[in-house]
Amino acid sequence: MLFRDLVTRGRNYVKFDGSLAVPDELLRSLVELACYVPSRGNLQPLKYLPVTDPADTAALVSMLLPEGSFAGWSGMPESERPTAFIIMFGDLCLGSDFGMDSGIAAQAILLGATDAGFGGSIISSFDREGVNNHFGIPSLFLPLLVIALGKPAETVVIEQMSEDDPVGSRTDANGIRRIPKRVPEDVLLKSR
Repeated sequence: MLFRDLVTRGRNYVKFDGSLAVPDELLRSLVELACYVPSRGNLQPLKYLPVTDPADTAALVSMLLPEGSFAGWSGMPESERPTAFIIMFGDLCLGSDFGMDSGIAAQAILLGATDAGFGGSIISSFDREGVNNHFGIPSLFLPLLVIALGKPAETVVIEQMSEDDPVGSRTDANGIRRIPKRVPEDVLLKSR
């Protein structure tokens, strides 16, 4: 698969085939990919918790906050939910600025999942304290992101947008989710 295809297919999916599990070896492989990406000062402060147990995935879905676009999963049938998650933590013993590291690592995980025929969603709006409590994770590990993984059960199409178009995705009459993206002409700045 061409890299461009990986990037354009590596979307945030909201509907999954809940009957298809993400293999444990793939989850380990995705975490391994994240170990190889650049890290600020090479501190490598990120830690990961794969979650595949159905009771734990259901608990995690219930911790997604209403302002997040994936909070609706708690009302969605299990047959359409992701079957695995990777929770990303920042090790506070190794630093406190995880922004660059977490974004790069999350994208690597999503691209790796896409390359393996799966898909995912990167989620930043969730109950962090609830995650640590439920999974028994010490507070020196700060939950940063939840990455949902599974076999996508929806068609997503990228559409070019103009500066005045709304940025939100929409689902058309055929069930295709359309995601508007800015074109290079709208994001490239010109110097004097």
